Amino acid sequence: MTPSVETTSSEDSELSLPAPKERRRLREAAELTHDEVAAAVGVTAATIRSWESGRTAPRGRKHELYTQFLARLAAPPQEAGPTGAPGEAKTARAAEEPAADPPAPDGPAADARTEPDELPDELPDEAPAAALTEAPAAALTEAPAAAPARVPAPGPAEAFDALYAHAAHDLARQAYLLTGRRALALEAVEKAFVQAWDRWPEVAADPDPVGWVRAIVHEYALSPWHRFRRAHRHLDKPPAEPADRILLDALLALSPANRRTVLLYDGVGLDLPDTAAETEATTPTAGNRLVHAHADLADRIPELADVPLEKQSALLRDLLTALRPAVDLAPRPAVAVRGGGERRTRMWTRATLSLTAMIAVSTAYTVMTAPTHYEPPLAPGESVSGVPPLAGPQRLTERSRQLHDKLLADPEAGPARIAPKVE
Repeated sequence: MTPSVETTSSEDSELSLPAPKERRRLREAAELTHDEVAAAVGVTAATIRSWESGRTAPRGRKHELYTQFLARLAAPPQEAGPTGAPGEAKTARAAEEPAADPPAPDGPAADARTEPDELPDELPDEAPAAALTEAPAAALTEAPAAAPARVPAPGPAEAFDALYAHAAHDLARQAYLLTGRRALALEAVEKAFVQAWDRWPEVAADPDPVGWVRAIVHEYALSPWHRFRRAHRHLDKPPAEPADRILLDALLALSPANRRTVLLYDGVGLDLPDTAAETEATTPTAGNRLVHAHADLADRIPELADVPLEKQSALLRDLLTALRPAVDLAPRPAVAVRGGGERRTRMWTRATLSLTAMIAVSTAYTVMTAPTHYEPPLAPGESVSGVPPLAGPQRLTERSRQLHDKLLADPEAGPARIAPKVE
């Protein structure tokens, strides 16, 4: 795509968005599915259907990307490519669409792919007129030889470091706005990225890897179990500006669900269906949470009280963007986070192997020392080691029998029992 076409597309995206029926017509005319458009814009297929039906509208960065995408679909064939050959526009769109992660559709990588197949805008004056007709064939035959060397794809570690550098600071700021605690915010970001590195194949194939990590950061930061930790019982130093303190106090006064909904919708810029999906709620529920949260914030923030309802989201987004925390929210380097996750994985692996080995040794010792046959108990009455069996009282001797008879003959009670008796 030539620079003039890119400038036109950018200007069209800033002006207006086509009507819902026109969005659907442009997609069907380009023979694209909802999944292909969703992958190009960086949303879900359900969101594209909602936009085409008119139930919702894109906001923020998604609005700009979607408008630029529709502007490229609506461009005439001569503007889509220099030669205007059939099928070339779809090839250019396929080159612009991301392979795994959804970057901006009109990035420099897509332009680099289409440059070998494009013709120069102007020919030298001394070039013959026949060059206009022979240029396409020459381009087809000479393009492979003139193509630059293919740059090897980055490995998992490089891709993870790029994702961390792109999103870690913003996610730490979001976690701070949710909790008001610097240590908890940085801990949530590190835990989320460690989990992302452990499950990197799944994260790399996700259409929105930043959203994958963001969901874990928000859930960890808003976990109710942190209130029992002594290090996270008290808030950090409030911001220096009075307006920032009022805004942060108003956010922390909301319920966790409403606080997260406001941050995703007004701070991050997600539309209502995506906000509902990330908070695991229905779209009406997310809308009700947003309405109640805006009402509570308007009661606490004087700047929102004098603004109409339809402009509160834009003003609240500007306030959240301009808020300056009084603490440093710089996360640790990506190498340290990735290395810490790997060391933790190795530690748990070794502990599991050690426990398994102990169980195996205990089982082997039990098997070796356990009896292998049944030993019945000894019957009563048999002599054991030369000890005579117990057979009742022994026979009395003559002296013992006389003493026994004497005791029987004496009175049982009375003074006569203790009086001496002469025999």
